[in-house]
Amino acid sequence: MEIFKYLEKYDYEQVVFCQDKTSGLKAIIAIHDTTLGPALGGCRMWTYATEEQAIEDALRLARGMTYKNAAAGLNLGGGKTVIIGDPFKDKNEEMFRALGRFIQGLNGRYITAEDVGTTVSDMDLIHEETDYVTGISPTFGSSGNPSPITAYGVYLGMKAAAKEAFGVDSLQDRTVAVQGLGNVAYTLCEYLYKEGAKLVVTDINQKAIDRVVNDFNAIAVEPEEIYNQDVDIFSPCALGAIINDETIPQLKAKVIAGSANNQLKDSKHGDIIHEMGIVYAPDYVINAGGVINVADELYGYNRERAMKRVETIYDSIAKIFEISKRDNIPTYLAANRLAEERIERMSKSRSQFLKNGKNILNGR
Repeated sequence: MEIFKYLEKYDYEQVVFCQDKTSGLKAIIAIHDTTLGPALGGCRMWTYATEEQAIEDALRLARGMTYKNAAAGLNLGGGKTVIIGDPFKDKNEEMFRALGRFIQGLNGRYITAEDVGTTVSDMDLIHEETDYVTGISPTFGSSGNPSPITAYGVYLGMKAAAKEAFGVDSLQDRTVAVQGLGNVAYTLCEYLYKEGAKLVVTDINQKAIDRVVNDFNAIAVEPEEIYNQDVDIFSPCALGAIINDETIPQLKAKVIAGSANNQLKDSKHGDIIHEMGIVYAPDYVINAGGVINVADELYGYNRERAMKRVETIYDSIAKIFEISKRDNIPTYLAANRLAEERIERMSKSRSQFLKNGKNILNGR
């Protein structure tokens, strides 16, 4: 991997390699773009096969956070940390405190949070060395479990998608197929049930299925059968890459709106469902409730304020549909354009401000 060519191609700002011999820490902090504000993105710990894979993952995820934060309307850029190691075997206090010192050394350019392979307890250890961390324990003034708020954002985004597809945003009597029944999906099912939607669900965990069936009168199907259900809305809330060559021909839903990350296996699949007339709510926009929630911690967490901010997901999804029709492009590209246009506006505004400031100093 020619790293500087890659950084130049996608306009990254900074990559920091972190090594602490005593704790065994080997980590990469990638900062993609800070036009809108400090880079916010989680800390992932994974057993990468090679160091190059870890670098590529950090870079890819950091760029994704730039788009996610921009589309969510946050005054934050995109960044990510990856730690090379087994999250079940290699963790220790010294490792996370060392990482905290590296983050502190960036003087606020990057703010971390919990991600795959890390926990609230790990964030608490980082917090021992720096304030540039979110998702810490509620005892430190944190927001706690973000799943309910993420679910609320998905629910609102689904309503916006329903309005685009059916003319009204009411989900009463709509049938929704929910794939995956984790914490976010369970709360989403609760919102849908209370509004009067009918639920068809699946999961690989029978206890999770039983819970939703009992609590929300859902109909359960086998995992491989969830795609071909005669439903209005398909809501992927588990695996990524599930919109692909094998599943698309099975879909009968008019809307795809769910919490799973990276739902499109390839960009071509976004083109295909667009041509089919399926209304797709881009995943990184509709599932942004979690990052909106932890971002509120930077101001001193206020749940009511965070929930109000999450409600803007409805408007963001609606705006994406407008851009899609305006530019005649699929919604996954429209989401990117929404983020890029916001970053470009801020970049121009700052450039003009700096230009005016220089003119004042020069007596013009």
